[in-house]
Amino acid sequence: MTTTIMVTIAVYLIGMIVIGFAFTSKNKDSADFYLGGRTLGPLVTAMSAEASDMSGWLLMGLPAVALMGGLAEASWTAIGLAVGTYLNWLFVAKRLRVYSHKIDAFTLPDFFAKRFGDKSGILTLISAVLIAVFFIPYTASGFAACGKLFSSFFGMNYTLAMVLSAAVIVIYCTLGGFLAASTTDFVQSIIMTVALFVVVGFGEGLAGGFENVFANVASLDGFLDLFKGFNVATGTTGSYGALPVISTLAWGLGYFGMPHILLRFMAIEDKNKLKTSRRVASVWVVISMAVAVLIGVIGYTLMKNGVIGPYADASAAETVIVDVANVLSKYGFVPAITAGLILAGILASTMSTADSQLLAASSSISQNLLCEVFKIKMSEKVLFVVARISVIVISVIAVFLALNPKSSVFTIVSFAWAGFGATFGPVMLAALFWKRANKWGALAGMLSGGVMIFVWKFIIRTNFAGTVLDIYELLPAFIIAVIAIVVVSLLTAAPEKETVDTFDAVKTDCKE
Repeated sequence: MTTTIMVTIAVYLIGMIVIGFAFTSKNKDSADFYLGGRTLGPLVTAMSAEASDMSGWLLMGLPAVALMGGLAEASWTAIGLAVGTYLNWLFVAKRLRVYSHKIDAFTLPDFFAKRFGDKSGILTLISAVLIAVFFIPYTASGFAACGKLFSSFFGMNYTLAMVLSAAVIVIYCTLGGFLAASTTDFVQSIIMTVALFVVVGFGEGLAGGFENVFANVASLDGFLDLFKGFNVATGTTGSYGALPVISTLAWGLGYFGMPHILLRFMAIEDKNKLKTSRRVASVWVVISMAVAVLIGVIGYTLMKNGVIGPYADASAAETVIVDVANVLSKYGFVPAITAGLILAGILASTMSTADSQLLAASSSISQNLLCEVFKIKMSEKVLFVVARISVIVISVIAVFLALNPKSSVFTIVSFAWAGFGATFGPVMLAALFWKRANKWGALAGMLSGGVMIFVWKFIIRTNFAGTVLDIYELLPAFIIAVIAIVVVSLLTAAPEKETVDTFDAVKTDCKE
């Protein structure tokens, strides 16, 4: 049945490449390559945004956290992300679409520079560098997820599997650009949804029904308690108080600064269709994360019964869906095809994020750094070539970072998520909603948020583990960045009249 599964996955991968070829001719200039000419429909906007958001974390990281640690961390993380998703669509989407169109910005660094009237290039430089710094390891986590998938299921060499997966992503990205990435993300969101529900259905059957599933975890003191948690690896009950809950909910703050999600807001064809996108996106996120957590709960019973696992920790448990698919594949031809769809779903969740990240990072290097900061003049044809070369170079770096098969997808994603949330989130909110914010405040926010992510993660949390300071680095870094923006903006000159007038005009347009 292995051949059947591989054929199923091959058909999926070929389909993604075909989409890349189909959109090659639609890229007339670099703006099309990076933003699709602002032609996305509401459904593609919604589903591509959320598919690019969730990544392999949804099908691998989140179930593993629930399986090995109970509902506490997994559920509060999911709740924070669900709330953050809704608020991002509600408050940021329309205003960013209107603002970016009015000032003719098609990348995030370009938007910040034009919004704050920065002609020096410093905002463009810093934001482009930060995108590269955080997106490369983020992309590497996606490649690692692909490598884990094939090595654990087929026994393939991890490095070879990871490189082949990366190659497919690079091919359709370099061919079709943003439109190809968004369309494949839409298709991949459907495959991800199918995979989640199939695993729940089959896993529940293997576990002897939901009654048996919840009876098993109910015997673990704290597993189902949102304020305790249970460490399956050590067999100990934890404590999840107010501070950890607030810290975990802070995942939702990350949405305000995610370049690959914000670009979808900028690309929709009609600002008035964003309400439809918001509803679709919010419903899908809630359902998909609830199902992913449920898979983790089911996974405990399957591990206890020896059907899958055992897993030493959450990193090892990230293959839980892969292992369920492996069991399913042994039941015959049709189940083998279904198992192939499950594995394709994991690939889809990973690829839908990696492609968007590659394009965002590529635009930062080729468009923002080379053209806008260093003033290198290139024809549109040459710029296309440079953009595609940038995708390849970034992918190669990410591949090298992903060479360690023991790296945790959840851990890498959580750090990169915090990085973008703290560096760009406060600046984006200030750009859209505070007229008095200026370029110096924005610069201070980016730098203080970015520095604090590293300080809190590698110094404070390391030296004060187990104390009140041991909280998710996104929360303190976000707060510090907000304070920096406000203080520095008020201490420096107010924005120029032209910048203020544009802000007022956008505000008026958003009310229409």
